[in-house]
Amino acid sequence: MENSKKLLKNSPSARRADKIAKQVQSSQPDAKLTHALVSKLHSFLTQHLSSQPKLLVALSGGLDSCVLLHLLAEVKHLFLFELQAMHVHHGLSPNADAWTELCAKTCESLHVPLQVVYVNVDPSSKQGIEAAARELRYQALFNHKFGEILPDYVVTAHHQDDQAETLLLQLLRGAGVKGLSSMAALDETRRLLRPLLDVPRLALKEYAVQHQIEWCEDESNDNTQYERNFVRHNVMPVLETHFPSAKSVIARTASHLAEANSLLDTLATLDARELLLNNSLCLQGLSQLDIPRAKNVLRWWFAQNQLAMPNAEHLTEIIQQLLNAKPDADVNIKLQHLTLRRYQYRAHLYADRASAPFDLTWCGESTLTLPDGSRLLFSRKQGVGLALKYSIDKLRIAHRTGGERFKPNVLRPTRTLKHLLQEASIPPWVRSHLPLVYWQDTLAYVPGIGVASGLQAGFNEIGLEIIWQDS
Repeated sequence: MENSKKLLKNSPSARRADKIAKQVQSSQPDAKLTHALVSKLHSFLTQHLSSQPKLLVALSGGLDSCVLLHLLAEVKHLFLFELQAMHVHHGLSPNADAWTELCAKTCESLHVPLQVVYVNVDPSSKQGIEAAARELRYQALFNHKFGEILPDYVVTAHHQDDQAETLLLQLLRGAGVKGLSSMAALDETRRLLRPLLDVPRLALKEYAVQHQIEWCEDESNDNTQYERNFVRHNVMPVLETHFPSAKSVIARTASHLAEANSLLDTLATLDARELLLNNSLCLQGLSQLDIPRAKNVLRWWFAQNQLAMPNAEHLTEIIQQLLNAKPDADVNIKLQHLTLRRYQYRAHLYADRASAPFDLTWCGESTLTLPDGSRLLFSRKQGVGLALKYSIDKLRIAHRTGGERFKPNVLRPTRTLKHLLQEASIPPWVRSHLPLVYWQDTLAYVPGIGVASGLQAGFNEIGLEIIWQDS
């Protein structure tokens, strides 16, 4: 196909492959390079993998991901990991179906199960087509399960050239240390593994040629209207005419910045130790830090909640609103999938949830998922929860209707639930979808408040502990 992703065996790609092979042959023996790649991957996986993990490869059909899949298939027998691949069909190119066919053919030849996911990218997305497609792709990858179990890691084929380009792009966007540290080889928080980050793309091409791996070329990669392509085709070649090792040096700088970012995270962890409680930050304590340290804590906290970093101006505005707004001001800032709110001198991050009425029955299961996605966990423990001596085999779970009264403390009178929730400093947006647990017609348990005084398990009694997970 003209101007499309072309398989390696087609002439334009074949000519490029022959040229690349000759370039590499002049500098390094083929066998040594091939052995070096396999050895490098083996060393990386030995360092980072636990026993028999489940790995999901992001397979686009391009050179990088096809080589990664081939390399993982080569060493699979040494690590006994379960290997699957996923191809996300964005439908943005007329050649998308051909790319899917290539992925299926590649996986079949390597005996690797393939999952193909079709997504619809909104061309009018404010974040841009590239970013919107990337978000849908990672959403599909992170939500995929091996049966009922999430994979230990999603494995991507990012390499040294990608790392160098990312640092330059982040630098031009005015990113801080966290942004400039670019990609990590191991990202535990997001379950991401990038074993090829210190491998130049030229080495991957030579490996593909030597092992006769077919790949496809994305026509959009030549479109320099995209920032990354502009850096790749127009900026990096100019740099390399004066600095031949530019890519490796820039990638090494990203590694140094990652170390600096690690130190900043350590400092943020120490600062947050006295400020963070139930995923909310004490604003009085935050105000005692100087502004750079306060911003560092916020960046760390946002990262812990899988939020992308706001730019410098936005972060300054957030600090101002959290620390300087009037006590009764309604601070409400949308940050991707979460909302930042302030309540009683604490900053909270929460996910907006539907608060439709519900009425459910618990019949002994260990977990009960509520309509809004939150969960109630049930377990038997001594001296806590609802006393099982009352033959508690069924419970009713319902939403608040207003006017409920509750007595969690035998030494204090029965009071309205509204008053108790305010006294416990439970934010209004949490109260609105709080699940109430009833035994027969008695309000028995309220999350954040406790168990009704007359139903509490004694010190030597077995009780039913209930925990509400609002996330």
